[in-house]
Amino acid sequence: MNGESAPSQPTVRPPIALVVLGGYLGAGKTTLLNHVLSMAGQRRIAVLVNDFGDINIDAALIRERTDDVINLENGCICCSIGGRLVDALVKISARPERPELLIIEASGVSDPVKIAQIGLLDRAFRLIGIIVAVDAERIGATLLDPYVGDIVRRQIAGATALVLTKTDLVTEQEKSTATAAVLALATTSILFESTNGQIPSALIFDASVVPRRRAGGFGVTTEGASNRHPDICSFSFRSDFPLDRKKLRAALRSLSSTLLRAKGIVWLDQDTSPQELHVVGGRILITPFAGHAAAESTIVLIGRFSDEDERAIRRCLESTQALN
Repeated sequence: MNGESAPSQPTVRPPIALVVLGGYLGAGKTTLLNHVLSMAGQRRIAVLVNDFGDINIDAALIRERTDDVINLENGCICCSIGGRLVDALVKISARPERPELLIIEASGVSDPVKIAQIGLLDRAFRLIGIIVAVDAERIGATLLDPYVGDIVRRQIAGATALVLTKTDLVTEQEKSTATAAVLALATTSILFESTNGQIPSALIFDASVVPRRRAGGFGVTTEGASNRHPDICSFSFRSDFPLDRKKLRAALRSLSSTLLRAKGIVWLDQDTSPQELHVVGGRILITPFAGHAAAESTIVLIGRFSDEDERAIRRCLESTQALN
């Protein structure tokens, strides 16, 4: 030995959770975002705002809740300022102290799926969800508009969760009509009503989903007995057998209508090391897991599940086991 210490291994930093908040002009995105920030606690959250116009009014409103706001002015985040979005993401990922969560509030005329795709070009980010706000009062007329109807349909179809806003301004019949119109276009059945921007924190924060024991096994409920959205729940699937990669992918894609997200460490039949699994909607990421893993596969699934949904999902995942 020459007395020199061995070079230290570079620290692998955890990815930054990414949420894209979309919705047409006036749907209430900034109100939703300010409510999310009010629930943040000690979490480090950065917000990237793309307002439509030279002066970013949304950013000024959001600064009442957090100082970590990045402005991208002048319209559609996924086309005219796409390069600036990439630059902003690179700077965020290179920070010595990264945020735990980045929320991108998209302009009302942009496609949130394209924004998410740009964000995922950098492996420093991991998509948590695409949440789209829909104005219950105006959605019918907006969908019929020959100029913007297609934009709104794409926004709704790309969402992993939908939030129907301004429900206090419409009748029950109008709300039912708006809900039916939205779900007819959606690829998810996860839809919540919102008044004054209130949404379940579990849409954003995994820590808000707390296990509890219930009849028939272990279930999960959202925090607080008075929570307005107690039907976001979670359960774990475990297997002592390796899982078939193709069957697993197909099974997870089939669950996208009720699944908010899933994550886990799995053993696959063609691999000699464990794999890290992340699922948001129909997007599935399987990558080698560098840490220590138990001998069994474990997947945690978060969504809007009934007891029958849970039983059906378990049967679906059990069918992916490579028993031979």
